[in-house]
Amino acid sequence: MKKYVLVGTGGRAEFFYGAIVRDFRETCKLVAFCDLNQTRMDYANRLLEERYNHPKINTYVHTDFEKMIELEKPDTVVVTTVDRTHHTYIIKAMELGCHVITEKPMTVDAEKCQAIIDATKRTGKEVRVAFNYRYAPHNTKIRELIMNDVIGQVNSVHFEWALDTQHGADYFRRWHRDKRNSGGLLVHKSTHHFDLVNFWLDTKPETVYATGGLRFYGRENAEARGVTQFYQRAYGSEYAKNDPFAIHLEGNDHLKAMYLDAEKEDGYQRDQSVFGDGINIEDTLGVLVTYKNKAILNYSLNAYLPWEGYMVSFNGTKGRIEVRIREQSYINSGGSKDEEGRVKEKSIIVMPMFGKPYEVEVIEGKGGHGGGDPILLQDIFGTPVKDEFNRAASHVDGAMSILTGIAGNISLNTGQAVKVDELIKF
Repeated sequence: MKKYVLVGTGGRAEFFYGAIVRDFRETCKLVAFCDLNQTRMDYANRLLEERYNHPKINTYVHTDFEKMIELEKPDTVVVTTVDRTHHTYIIKAMELGCHVITEKPMTVDAEKCQAIIDATKRTGKEVRVAFNYRYAPHNTKIRELIMNDVIGQVNSVHFEWALDTQHGADYFRRWHRDKRNSGGLLVHKSTHHFDLVNFWLDTKPETVYATGGLRFYGRENAEARGVTQFYQRAYGSEYAKNDPFAIHLEGNDHLKAMYLDAEKEDGYQRDQSVFGDGINIEDTLGVLVTYKNKAILNYSLNAYLPWEGYMVSFNGTKGRIEVRIREQSYINSGGSKDEEGRVKEKSIIVMPMFGKPYEVEVIEGKGGHGGGDPILLQDIFGTPVKDEFNRAASHVDGAMSILTGIAGNISLNTGQAVKVDELIKF
């Protein structure tokens, strides 16, 4: 029986602890929560009892993290805190003898990434990064097609990711709006997408150039469009009542219990205005990447579109693959976990160089991200099985995905292309 503790009981935590106590009780035991907010931990314990018929577990404030490890003696620590603190708990956990499962991104900058890599060498412990998009059946199918040489050597990829005014806007209400916390969308969100390209092409990034900025959200952009009524947060605001970009915590029992009721302890406001001050992340981004296998990637991310999903095209020496995936929009913790990344429309078209185009059939599974979430959870908490696609992501995979975004952030600041190998040493 493997023992687990979880640090960071915010919106992403239940994905992991819910799976442990619901689907893996025979082999896994959840023994403790750790967080800076006792109200939020108490609510997580309430969910354990009411949703999962599981007894309450011990709780520890974040300053007692080491004490928790000493007393509970877990095999593995699950890290779902604010991104900028991931490295702190990952490194401490390994130094105290534990393996780690961390939510993406593994961390937010090169210095913290190097510290994690050094700690894995020093301790010999394992870090797994939860890249659920690898496990989505349509993404695995793309990997299979490329592995099987269906379009030959892939020389270029065009990848457009669209976040809509529900999901995309949510990053600008929360702690993610401060780049210090999240690394911006090039790290926090695009880590998924850059990891997919690494996974699909079985290669690593070499050179990165990025451009972009804050073009839609933020007070200055709203003023330029003629907006005259502003508010700091939705709760208690008359102006927010008619704002389609506002989120109303008091109208959702889960969000109210997790955030509004917990504010008294840490002051965190989950419902800040997306057109307020203090936003320093980008919402419009373009990236050009050259990979070690000489393939190039043209990538764009926009966070204010009327459509949620992505389009990606692969150009190879034997043909082309065109992919279009439309996803269910959602607000983090605002509804069922199965809604996250749920596929509403999908199309994978193979265009052989001298043949007739054809559509590739993909059977989606149950659960979030096209059925990928349950497969990921089985891989993490269940009995691992041989996987020809090598979907399990290590700290090296975690590093190579965020380093594309980290290099992109440096490029945004300098206007220069950045060599990834110069950022860290393995």
